Amino acid sequence: MNFNFLQEVVLEDEIVLLRPLQKSDVANLLEISMNEPETWQYSLIRANGKENLENYIQIALKARENGTEFSFIVFDKKSGKYAGSTRFYDMNLAFKTLQLGYTWYGKAFRGTGLNKHCKFLLLQFAFENLGVERVEFRADNSNQRSIAAMKSIGCKVEGVLRNHMPTLGSELRRDTIVLSILKEEWFLEVKEKLKSSL
Repeated sequence: MNFNFLQEVVLEDEIVLLRPLQKSDVANLLEISMNEPETWQYSLIRANGKENLENYIQIALKARENGTEFSFIVFDKKSGKYAGSTRFYDMNLAFKTLQLGYTWYGKAFRGTGLNKHCKFLLLQFAFENLGVERVEFRADNSNQRSIAAMKSIGCKVEGVLRNHMPTLGSELRRDTIVLSILKEEWFLEVKEKLKSSL
């Protein structure tokens, strides 16, 4: 599978528009970054505050250049505002696998159904355009909101990686829950179920 990481992939429906994250998006995400630092409570790479946000976007753009990640900014059409960011990462297209994550939204956009619209578009692109066999999701095992959101779109829990990663500013290490959706599950049930919940 040849995917051109330089192409401008735009995914949209009537509710949301996803376009490639770019350097100038610091301005579009700064309000959330400055006012809602708890958004990155479970993240190793945080985007709270202007400097961290600039660094976050720089890391994302470098990974796109390296052909391992593809990051999007999320635009909410209902409010006419930028809502957050998400990305494909650990993209191994030779093995037809990728991970979907680094997803965050400002408070005003959580619980609005925006996430399901984003996930539908991203999963559809992954399975139907990129032709992957598996999309993996990971989260801190104590991040119940994120885990519930992943289960609600059709992810199946595979297990927990114990003591898997460090946590920022602490000696504690986190357990990481691993979930996934397989290509056959997408076409058999997940796609229609997710579509009907939009």
